[in-house]
Amino acid sequence: MKDDNFLREMNGRNLWQPMGHPGEAQTNPPRIIKSAEGVRITDIDGHSVVDAVGGLWCVNLGYSNDAVKQAISDQLWQLPYYSGFAGTTNPAAIEAAWAVREFFAPDGMERVFFTSGGSDSVDTALRLSRQYHRLRGEPARTKFLSLKKGYHGTHWGGASVNGNNRFRIGYEPLLPGCYHLPAPYTYRNPYDESDPAKLAEKIAAAAVDEIEFQDPSTIAAFIMEPILGAGGVIVPDASFMRRMREICDRYGILLISDEVICGFGRTGDWTGARHWGVQPDMMTIAKGVTSGYFPVGGALVSGKVAEVFEAADARGAIWTGYTYSAHPVGAAAVVACLSETLRLDTKSNAAARGTQLYEGVKRLAEKHDIIGDVRGGYGLMTGIEIVSDRAARTPMDAATMQRIHTATYEAGAMVRLGAHNILMSPPLVITEAEVDAILAALDAGFSAA
Repeated sequence: MKDDNFLREMNGRNLWQPMGHPGEAQTNPPRIIKSAEGVRITDIDGHSVVDAVGGLWCVNLGYSNDAVKQAISDQLWQLPYYSGFAGTTNPAAIEAAWAVREFFAPDGMERVFFTSGGSDSVDTALRLSRQYHRLRGEPARTKFLSLKKGYHGTHWGGASVNGNNRFRIGYEPLLPGCYHLPAPYTYRNPYDESDPAKLAEKIAAAAVDEIEFQDPSTIAAFIMEPILGAGGVIVPDASFMRRMREICDRYGILLISDEVICGFGRTGDWTGARHWGVQPDMMTIAKGVTSGYFPVGGALVSGKVAEVFEAADARGAIWTGYTYSAHPVGAAAVVACLSETLRLDTKSNAAARGTQLYEGVKRLAEKHDIIGDVRGGYGLMTGIEIVSDRAARTPMDAATMQRIHTATYEAGAMVRLGAHNILMSPPLVITEAEVDAILAALDAGFSAA
């Protein structure tokens, strides 16, 4: 490793980063995070803070889980790589597939197709949903429905069903046949409806209207996050996902639950769909499946979907996949991570600490009038919408948001900005004292606005 002087000198010069302007990095180089322990990260200058972002919604077990690290190390020495394409597999992949199936059995999932991450998983699920309908003799079912404000990665298919135009406008035209419904976002919605149950019914009615307008026989799947994460931690009414399940069943549409963020305990339940009492037809996973220690994702399918593929003729072959699908090192990480996730019962801690964080931010909203809306309360997912005028709900300007972000970091917590929102998704092993440290840092950040 080069010394610190080299790192500072080269920072921002050679690396184009995701989700940022490459020119901006030249003039304002990113923070260099050099080490981590527990739920804390330390930068190159030795400043240590609580990571309220959990890496990127993913480091569920914190940064010091030796069981996962050891599993990765052991597998590297035994079999560092071999192809998972049809014809060969490896012991770790077999065990990982079994562990994933066991974990998601209550959700009705029976098979897993491993990928390299969440965006891969979404694209795979969209492809498989189209192929499923073709195998059943309905090849016209090619369209997709999703929610505005929903996030489903940045591959071509995922960007097409994404509900945030930042990930779309610069890359259009995208995949045709993708249609978006209003988000269950009580703070801002086209119906001016603040009651979550009434809003859920209005969106459901809009879904029926759109389905019938498009012709139900042309729609393959509806994809949604059980709680909309990157779009601002938008929590739907408890009735919403069940209502969408009923509509999908009525029209023969597959329901894909995007669990990349919500899965593995973050919502206070093992999956977001389970939290709302829904069994989807397919699920997409990544992030917490390895606590971010190795890039792994998966597209999961129910028995109903699996049966159609496995009983089909040659057309049932899956002609998509990735060099790193069922990677043995990643698979070893999956096995160890799921074991640790269950052993530590992270969902229970996520529920308790998530309530603490949410209620703490609600108290901050009484003190700081720049806080327009606080969302969360279901596990360790909290969104704070910052406004310059609370009565008019005017989104805060970017310069002020950056000032809040910097002051919060200097006061002891790393949070994430999503436009004029502050998003938090700490590791699921976080303690009560560490949540208090986040709240104190936020208080300082808001005071600096």
